[in-house]
Amino acid sequence: MKIVTSLSFPGNCREAFEFYAGVLGGEITAAYPYGEGPPEMPVPPQIKDWLMHCWLQVGDQALMGSDMHPDYTSDMNKPKDGFDVTLHFDSVDKARRIYDALAEGGSAGMPFGETFWSPGFGMLKDRFGVPWMINVMPSADWRPGA
Repeated sequence: MKIVTSLSFPGNCREAFEFYAGVLGGEITAAYPYGEGPPEMPVPPQIKDWLMHCWLQVGDQALMGSDMHPDYTSDMNKPKDGFDVTLHFDSVDKARRIYDALAEGGSAGMPFGETFWSPGFGMLKDRFGVPWMINVMPSADWRPGA
C-alpha cells in the first residue's frame, strides 16, 4: 500500500506542481488537462487547460493534484486547514533549504529551528496556500541544545 496526499487548486495546479518539482527534485509524470478528457465529458471552456490529474514523483514518494472548479467545490478558495504535507529529512541543511524554498512567497507559521524533539523543524504555508511541516529525524545520539 502507498498513501499519497492529493492537493486541490483553484486553477494553478500546473504552476504549483512545477514549483514543487523544482524544490523537491521530483518529476511530473502525469498532467492531464480537463480538455483532454473523454469527448462525452462536458468541460467549460474556461477550465479546459486546468489539470484534472497531476502526479509528482519524488524518489519513491508522490504527490497528486488537480484543479477544482469553484462551482463544484464551494470552499476551494478558503484557506486550507486541518492538514499539512509533512516532509522528513536526515539532514538539517537539506531540510532548511527545502523549508526556505517552500516559504518563498508564502508565510512562515513556525520558523525553522531546533525543537525539543528535532534538530530542525518548521511550519509554513507556501505561496499556493498549502500548509507544510518540515522535520529532521534526530540521530540516536542527538540531544537538544548539544
